[in-house]
Amino acid sequence: MHEESELYWRSLPTARFLASIGEAWSPAENVRHLTKSMRAVTMGLRLPRWLLALRFGSAASPSRSFEALHAEYRERLARGATAGRFAPSERRPSPDAEGQRGKIMAHHRVALHALREAAGQWPERALDGRMLPHPALGKLTVREMLFFTVFHNRHHLVLVQGRLSAPGVDTGTA
Repeated sequence: MHEESELYWRSLPTARFLASIGEAWSPAENVRHLTKSMRAVTMGLRLPRWLLALRFGSAASPSRSFEALHAEYRERLARGATAGRFAPSERRPSPDAEGQRGKIMAHHRVALHALREAAGQWPERALDGRMLPHPALGKLTVREMLFFTVFHNRHHLVLVQGRLSAPGVDTGTA
């Protein structure tokens, strides 16, 4: 999934990657949002497990399935959930557009690598026992948070693809 995203983001011309899609975030802003989100998950995964239990409690029920959690997330979005503090910060255009794009994608790759490493430190049985806070979904088990990260990245990829393929949208390729 993440490799597919990387290929897609790379396939966009730099001007299109950095430009807003109407009133919506640019592809670059979507990537920055995903990077910010993954960094937060990684920070949580790196905390001592006892501290997670102390701060957020232990799971009282089994983790939900990928499909069930994804459905709940879509429902929350439909009811108006937003990125909140995970929205990308405002950025002025850089005179070095290629350099700006390179930095955005490098930060994204580093965040993804760090997330994979942090998740790999968790034994399978512990994924269902500890909780992490999510701004729209409340407390999630670590397994659910990892599920969220997968479908969240997919959600933004599909969103950008759909917006760029809409009639009348300048794709920056002409």
